[in-house]
Amino acid sequence: MSRPLRNRPDSSSRAQNQLSLFRHNQREKAVFETLLPACGTLVYDTYWRFAAERQEVFFRKLEGAPPPWTEDPTIAKHKFTNAYRASDRVSQYLIRHVIYDGDQSPEEVFFRTILFKLFNKIETWELLRSKLGTVAYEDFIYDRYDEVLTAALASKTRIYSAAYIMPSGNRSFGHQAKHRNHLKLLELMMEDEVPKRVCDASSMREAFKILRSYPMVGNFLGYQFVTDLNYSEICDFSEIEFVIPGPGALDGVHKCFSDLGGLNEAEIIRLVTDRQELEFKRLGLQFRTLWGRDLQLIDCQNLFCELSKYARIVHPDIRGVNDRTRIKQVYRPSVKPIEYWFPPKWDINHLIPDPQTLDDRPNSSQTFRGSRLL
Repeated sequence: MSRPLRNRPDSSSRAQNQLSLFRHNQREKAVFETLLPACGTLVYDTYWRFAAERQEVFFRKLEGAPPPWTEDPTIAKHKFTNAYRASDRVSQYLIRHVIYDGDQSPEEVFFRTILFKLFNKIETWELLRSKLGTVAYEDFIYDRYDEVLTAALASKTRIYSAAYIMPSGNRSFGHQAKHRNHLKLLELMMEDEVPKRVCDASSMREAFKILRSYPMVGNFLGYQFVTDLNYSEICDFSEIEFVIPGPGALDGVHKCFSDLGGLNEAEIIRLVTDRQELEFKRLGLQFRTLWGRDLQLIDCQNLFCELSKYARIVHPDIRGVNDRTRIKQVYRPSVKPIEYWFPPKWDINHLIPDPQTLDDRPNSSQTFRGSRLL
């Protein structure tokens, strides 16, 4: 078993330089020959094939190809997030309709972003807007927000997404209803001028530590929150600075590696991110980036989480750190297509195909060649 996730000086630079010379042994295990070798299972190759095929599905949909968008039965049947976190439906809604729709002052962008992420559910945001009008800190009244959410719960409406496990906060703020504690958390952050402190932070890690210091915000949630804030214009941190693996990613890492060779899970994710071009080339995969934007640490972390689920079906004999054996969510096409739009500072929105142009293109679906997953 590898050493647990921990902070160590210069660990990221050591992770980048430590592993080299990838090869396969006779038992189909990947071996990185180093002083402390990291031994990979055959799931490691599947990680890259899954990433390439899931990204192809994204482009096939975007470019107007008719279903089915993949020949892989597991991807076709089950719901998996995109290779790039920002391409997912909820992230797209957050970027376009929450972060960049409204007052762009740091206080208002922070307020909208964290409010949305506390519930992480599009329907909850739209409910608040329909009942309250403009969602803004300028006219925020705790009791009004509580009234809307309490009424929704009374009508058996789910106000939280199942994507994250949100702590109740009862010990921190004393309310039995979870949403009341989360509203109090946001209220406290605003009173403490956290938006300004995040803007003034010199790095993503510093901003993460500010968020992490508040009740109910653990390592994983803090990392997700700072990533979402970084989509906005109130900060511009490097996405390859650091990474916090979530529970699913930890499981995925340990399915890909039987021994981490002295590295911790965050260092493995950094290493994998740094090696992406080499690994796609080694496997003969044509990975289409997000219009020149490589996979970032948050994306590779997310891919390990999705690989954890995918391997339950494709590699049922290889276990990670949990005992889950099924994938609960089945893929159901949405009747509402996504109009993709990314943070303007990425400078890629002008490269997104125009749907009307694609509709006029003959036989566009015949241009795709998928990668085969093992």
